[in-house]
Amino acid sequence: MILQILRSETNSLQSYTLEEKETTLLHALMEIKKTQDPTLTFTAGCRASVCGTCAVRVNGKEQLSCAYKIQDGDIVEPLNYHPILRDLKVDKNRAKETLVKSTAWLHSAKEACSSPKDEKLTERQTDCILCNSCYSACPVYVVNPDFLGPFSLTRAYRYSVDKREEDVKGIIDNVQTNGVWDCTLCGECTLACPKGIDPKMDIMMLRGKSLQYGYTDPSLAQQSFGEPNFGFDPNF
Repeated sequence: MILQILRSETNSLQSYTLEEKETTLLHALMEIKKTQDPTLTFTAGCRASVCGTCAVRVNGKEQLSCAYKIQDGDIVEPLNYHPILRDLKVDKNRAKETLVKSTAWLHSAKEACSSPKDEKLTERQTDCILCNSCYSACPVYVVNPDFLGPFSLTRAYRYSVDKREEDVKGIIDNVQTNGVWDCTLCGECTLACPKGIDPKMDIMMLRGKSLQYGYTDPSLAQQSFGEPNFGFDPNF
């Protein structure tokens, strides 16, 4: 079984031969480092799909290496849009800064009783493990590196519907620039999430809330729909 890994020093794929057996990518990486190449660098944590540390791209798709079962010919690369520290290890600090920019937390908390229905409303969003898979899968970063991104907008939505939040408008205000209207709604973030979170839907819900607070899609102001003539021939 051949596994190809993008090495940072040469910026090229390096092939490793492994025994034909079912195993996770993380186990394969550990085996390569132990028996073939001690210089290979990657990250890992819980080994149980909980911490999100080991996210990489396999054949162009984001995967948790502790959960993905390798196949012959797999190509393994680091996450997109992250500074590469070495091989598969990336710096996630810039991506995490989107949480600060979106102010995705309780702004002004009040006492409130939450029902089981209220908890269900944000249960899935709370499962985010900050693996950055959705960030890596998002095509918006190709043209707008300042985009707030899927996981920060999902978290912003989570707190915008929290009954304890007194300042929902404050959250909505802070996701307008490089935020909800910059998303293309392609759904790549939803496909990439290992926890089944749907950032695309969360962003659509934030757009709805934005409309409630008087915001509109800024791109609409730049579009021309022509002059209505109600069926009359102007040359008649």
